[in-house]
Amino acid sequence: MQRKPPSGLPTPKQILEFIEQSGSPAGKREIARAFNLGGHDKIMLKALLKDMADEGLIDSAPGRAFHKAGGVPRVTVLRVVSVDEGQIWAIPESWHADTPAPKLRVIEKGRRSALVLNDRILARTEEAGRGQVAHIMKKLEKSADLVLGVVRREGDRFFLTPVDKRERRELLISDLKDSRPGDLVLAEPAGRPPKMTARVDAVLGDPFAPRSFSMIAIAKHGLRDEFDERAIEEAVKVAKFPLGNREDLTNLPIVAIDPEDARDHDDAIWASPRADGDGWDAIVAIADVSFYVREGSQLDREALLRGNSVYFPDRVVPMLPHELSSDICSLKEGKVRAALACHLHVGKDGALKSWRFTRAKICVAANIAYEDAQAMADEFLPGTGRGTTEGGGGGVPRGGPPPSASPPPPHAGEELWTTALAPLWDCWAALLAARTKREPLELDLPERRVMLDEKGRILSVAPRERLDAHRLVEDFMIAANVAAAKALEKKKAPVMYRDHEAPSREKLVALKDYLATFDMPFALGQVVKPAIFNRIIDRLGPDHPSRHEIMEQVLRTQMQARYAPDPLGHFGLSLASYAHFTSPIRRYADLIVHRSLVRSYKLGEGALGPDKVERFTEIGEKISMLERRAMEAERETVDRYVAAFLSDRVGQILKCRITGVQSFGFFATVLDLGGDGLVPASILGNEYFRFDEAARALIGETTGETYKQGQMIELKLAEANPASGALRFELAEGKFGGPGGDRRRDRTLPRGPRRGRPANIRHQGKKRR
Repeated sequence: MQRKPPSGLPTPKQILEFIEQSGSPAGKREIARAFNLGGHDKIMLKALLKDMADEGLIDSAPGRAFHKAGGVPRVTVLRVVSVDEGQIWAIPESWHADTPAPKLRVIEKGRRSALVLNDRILARTEEAGRGQVAHIMKKLEKSADLVLGVVRREGDRFFLTPVDKRERRELLISDLKDSRPGDLVLAEPAGRPPKMTARVDAVLGDPFAPRSFSMIAIAKHGLRDEFDERAIEEAVKVAKFPLGNREDLTNLPIVAIDPEDARDHDDAIWASPRADGDGWDAIVAIADVSFYVREGSQLDREALLRGNSVYFPDRVVPMLPHELSSDICSLKEGKVRAALACHLHVGKDGALKSWRFTRAKICVAANIAYEDAQAMADEFLPGTGRGTTEGGGGGVPRGGPPPSASPPPPHAGEELWTTALAPLWDCWAALLAARTKREPLELDLPERRVMLDEKGRILSVAPRERLDAHRLVEDFMIAANVAAAKALEKKKAPVMYRDHEAPSREKLVALKDYLATFDMPFALGQVVKPAIFNRIIDRLGPDHPSRHEIMEQVLRTQMQARYAPDPLGHFGLSLASYAHFTSPIRRYADLIVHRSLVRSYKLGEGALGPDKVERFTEIGEKISMLERRAMEAERETVDRYVAAFLSDRVGQILKCRITGVQSFGFFATVLDLGGDGLVPASILGNEYFRFDEAARALIGETTGETYKQGQMIELKLAEANPASGALRFELAEGKFGGPGGDRRRDRTLPRGPRRGRPANIRHQGKKRR
């Protein structure tokens, strides 16, 4: 929350109104003059404007003029993006808001337009109806966008290899600056294709050094990997806060179950059967981050700018400084920690019968890796175990809860199991039964896990095993998230929901067309529920060759989850009310929910303030965008590690699966490793290949040879580029269209009509026109 303006100073709302209504650029001087400020008030105005900028209410433009965040400055530099029949459209050259850059219609009075695509202009902007127009002041010199890439040496020449896998063209470097081969650099391109060159503008370091692949994603996506000194100083200070008057839960055998390589521990769980026999009492204790990170603080500003922590195989870019994220807020074994405790009454049927929230102090009895918790369950609970199921879990089939954990195992010395884990497994049996009843979306699409040694070298890349222990923790977290949302609703308090809407009709139509290629019907008129998608997967059976691809298509059919103050429900989980509460160390959305609970339950310091409430929609959009950015950065980095891991296997034959088909070729991924690579149509053989879009297949016109999505195929790895994460494949010797191939036909698809030549036929890799 911004510091309260002293009497005499305008409020943030008044400043925003002035900026919006001002007919000319509004800087500090203009604002001070408009509100008759002088002397000390000017100093206070400067601080207030900085607070408003940090809060994301205003942005500054060149010349120190301010404008409303997400808006276009009164005078700014624009880049022409469209010239069509006299209509010229441009966008701001510099745009840092979370929404797409707006298009402005450019007006040139009294003269014929001489502007062309990508021209830069200095323009005065103004509102016009529902949009904005730009009046050109002068044309500026062109400026090229910088390209992120890696320096490569070939003889006495140096080339720039772009890190974007979509860019396959290397640029000759005309000026190395201080860079060396292997360095990650920002470079300015010059010239025109095909004779473009690049001049190194900045050297960022060596991305191929141990534990450094993430450097590429950090630079590409502009992740904030360093904290403001003020934030670090603040973290050191608040870490010393006394815990104050809290509910004492230090006597409970509460445990934190996390990945073995977890960097922070923000949740711990406990359960016990109720004395009245009506189910279980359970506690989900979450690190009390709102107690340490107060609104308006530098820590809060830094956290909102990040939105979430970003997890790479070689490092974490945390939302909060390590003094908090991996120390005082991390729930470590044997350490007394501040927690926001969610007390649950779980009925025998797994339904949540009641809940309440308190500020507490806890002492975690043990930090347990998922694998260790599962090993104990495997030992003491016959019938549980490892291995994925249709629900993506361990040995628990959908529709059947795990065996009861009672009575406690008779083994001596297993106090941890008896006092802590066994009651959790008992309670989870009920939670799982309730989950099964509501039929959420169940897709078994495991993540890839990159294992590094102590020196940061790649040991392995493999699917992350999904265990019952994972599902147990997940279901306790979901229960707490539901309780948090419903508790705030009951108190009519602000909620930052985790919304996940049902698929759009457009996506459902695409899925129907896709399933038709497998002779699988899909009715569009039915009420769409997650269970419908589950039954599609069930009908396939566990051994269907296209099971994985169909699950991926079902996933692509879903809408993207987002944060918003609107109670739209969570389609994938089959829940009407859902908010994120359980990870405030790494997600800003959870921190907001904590603050709202603190305010609603009158729990003391760190409550949600009115300024944040007014900006809930804006904040929800911002942190949703930051989440998508983080996911993309994480995925790209894993792709780079996969490419590095496979770089020693160039020339080898690998088992692959075709994941996408286009008219120019098909994409394939290495089984169990991931990483997409292209097989160009030019190498498929000396015949016409027809692209069947509905069937997602390339079909040879002469032989009927077919390459379709989901098909298993052995391919030769021709190239693995760790800088971009891109792979390139060739057909294996003697396989299908490769040299010596037997031209076998995949008869699961029709050959299609032979009338004439379709427009998308390729002959020896060249498109017919």
